[in-house]
Amino acid sequence: FLIDGVEQRLWELIKTNRRKARQASGGSIKKGFLQTQSQTSQDNEGNPEESEVKVEEIVNHHIGDATAPDSSQLPPPAEASASKDGDGNQEEEVDEGSGLVPNSGNGYDFGDWSWVQSLQDVTITVPVPAGTKARDVDVLITKSHIRVRIKSKQDEEGDGVIIDDKLHANVLQDESFWNINDGKELEIFLQKVDTMSWWDRVGEQHEPINCRKVEPENSKLSDLDSETRQTVEKMMFDQRQKAMGLPTSEEQQKEMMMKNFMEAHPEMDFSKAKFN
Repeated sequence: FLIDGVEQRLWELIKTNRRKARQASGGSIKKGFLQTQSQTSQDNEGNPEESEVKVEEIVNHHIGDATAPDSSQLPPPAEASASKDGDGNQEEEVDEGSGLVPNSGNGYDFGDWSWVQSLQDVTITVPVPAGTKARDVDVLITKSHIRVRIKSKQDEEGDGVIIDDKLHANVLQDESFWNINDGKELEIFLQKVDTMSWWDRVGEQHEPINCRKVEPENSKLSDLDSETRQTVEKMMFDQRQKAMGLPTSEEQQKEMMMKNFMEAHPEMDFSKAKFN
């Protein structure tokens, strides 16, 4: 393509070159955009020699010189999101979450009360004045709300309400209860509906804990359903058998099937048979 301002200049150069070519060739020229074949003439001895046809260089004054960009003006390379260890290998950053660091019971200690949890339940513990009786406390538990008030603290600390909030998740009301331990603490037991999730708080208004720092408890076989328990027991048995170099339950089953087959077909000779 022709850039604006060059077309007229190019056409003038073409006409000039054609005129010079005619003069060099005695007035004849082959048709074409430019003469590409060299014109020949004879020297004084009659030997042909090539005559050079000069072509004027086309200069585009509208286009500046293309120069390489200054490296100091280039933007710095983007930093990788993954860091490198001492060996130069990339390590992905692990999101450790946020929130309060849970206590040893996967709950939190607030000072005037504390809570712990398992996947199945939540236990709240509230210290009470010595000699406190059941009539001295007021506990209300519904499937989605909890209210705890210590009557003996009403004069000392306002209305004596410790917790009055919507629960983080629903509980089984009929299986949740409370009692006074040795007249020193109020213990509240909440049975979770969802037994597959950790709570990050008891009430919606409480500051959450960091569930990424919760340490899962060791499961007991007695807590598992029959199907899951059988699967776990089979895995444990196979692991012990492999450690002792003995056949696993599946290998034992295959051996038993082959033994029964051989007994059912005594006419067959298995003396040279190889079994994997």
